[in-house]
Amino acid sequence: MVRARSGIGSIVLVVWLLIGALAAAQRHYFSGTPKTCAKAGTTVVTILAGPLNYLGVNPKISCPKPSG
Repeated sequence: MVRARSGIGSIVLVVWLLIGALAAAQRHYFSGTPKTCAKAGTTVVTILAGPLNYLGVNPKISCPKPSG
């Protein structure tokens, strides 16, 4: 029983991340190399948000500027 639940959980996680990757691809986040911390972070957060992207979530990351 536990093994079946972990198998289903793994499938749900993979599908979740695939949907997030699709959303990132539709926003052209994979075109070229990320030139900034913010672009790389936004791409990762978009993938992690998964299906929430299609419910109106549009995650953006802003990186702190080094002081000094």
